[in-house]
Amino acid sequence: MRIVIGEDSALFREGLASLLTDAGHDVVAKANDAPALLTAVRANDPDLAIIDIRMPPDHTDDGARAARQLREEFPELGIVLLSQHLEAHHSVELAASGRFGYLLKDRVFDVDDFLEALRRVAAGGSALDPDVVARLIGPGRHGDPLTTLTPREREVLALMAEGLTNAGIARKLWLTDRTVETHVSSILAKLGISDSDEDHRRVMAVLTYLGQRQVRSTGN
Repeated sequence: MRIVIGEDSALFREGLASLLTDAGHDVVAKANDAPALLTAVRANDPDLAIIDIRMPPDHTDDGARAARQLREEFPELGIVLLSQHLEAHHSVELAASGRFGYLLKDRVFDVDDFLEALRRVAAGGSALDPDVVARLIGPGRHGDPLTTLTPREREVLALMAEGLTNAGIARKLWLTDRTVETHVSSILAKLGISDSDEDHRRVMAVLTYLGQRQVRSTGN
């Protein structure tokens, strides 16, 4: 996999590059600010860009803004945003477009799960940090369809939103594939989302629903 890294911390950037290289990936460019990141992606045509949300020159959400610009220019590019702190609002718009991940930086140290998340994003799927998902599907208001889900269905929905397939959810929760399929069908029915044979489209539908819910609550 060809990867561009956008990260202003030299220590974290070089450590991440070393981890990816050891895993057999090709780090084709490293950038320490948002403008350099844009230039690097345009020049190298990577499969995946790993981007820190807070980067120079403004040290606010420069990385997230660069990611949105890259999504417009390169719809097939996998994008993984990294953040030191939970900032769930950055995940909504990009998550619904697919080929997107949003992880807290601490997740990098769980190497196997981190590399699997990168693979999933590059392949067209999603990878949302569990803490982000927990915030998105937290306790809802009266009339919110999420309140109709059972505790087990909420567990399944959280793993769906993280990007796991039915088989992955079954392994995680120690359930049979058939039981997970039943839960997924029930969840989609309760949320008013049409089912699909493609796991990616199903996950994107759920993420879109969750994003619309968050936008509504933010606007209140």
